Amino acid sequence: MRKYVLIDSGYVGIIDFNKVLETSLNTLRYNNANSQTFVKYEGTKPSFLGNRTEYNQEDFLEIIRGEDWNPED
Repeated sequence: MRKYVLIDSGYVGIIDFNKVLETSLNTLRYNNANSQTFVKYEGTKPSFLGNRTEYNQEDFLEIIRGEDWNPED
């Protein structure tokens, strides 16, 4: 099952791209304020994510469909 974790932008250096589905810093999506991004993974939560909250797809889609993640028209 795919899981998602939000990461503050200042911590993108901790991401081990061998353990998540994103492939590089260039493939990360940021919120409108560029203050947060996220990674997704399958299986066991990678240890570098520590105690950050993990979300299932349904809950995570609700977050990124919000105004903080979508530019205003």
